[in-house]
Amino acid sequence: MKIETKFLGEVEINDKDIFTFEYGLPGFPDLQKFVLLPIDGDLPLAVLQSTEKAEIGFVVAYPFAFKKDYEFDISDEDKEDLKIEKEEDVIVYSIVTLKETFLESTLNLLAPIVFNVNKKLGKQIVLQDSAAYPLRFPISTLEGSAK
Repeated sequence: MKIETKFLGEVEINDKDIFTFEYGLPGFPDLQKFVLLPIDGDLPLAVLQSTEKAEIGFVVAYPFAFKKDYEFDISDEDKEDLKIEKEEDVIVYSIVTLKETFLESTLNLLAPIVFNVNKKLGKQIVLQDSAAYPLRFPISTLEGSAK
């Protein structure tokens, strides 16, 4: 099926690529269907696009490309909500706040988006330690990649 997107215009998606967010996203509790659309195969970036509302889309990044020691525990409740059975089922993204230049942009490490790729479920979870998991982690801190 074809959907309109916030950043990429009209794109073709498969129903099997749609993730269900049972609780929506913070600020968007009524939107439950999203798809991850790659921006560029060489970049750890994608668009998390609502399939229900074209104007709702978020640039997201694979946080481990920017902070190699980023790690957190997923609560039993979140594991249950996402029907996580094994670690290999999980992929994590962080929402990017875009600034005038990309290197001024930031990642939200405090509220990662966790996906169960096998069950096609997603949930944004909020971690408790804002010192260890900053809300605005600078993308310019490219750990392990060329600046």
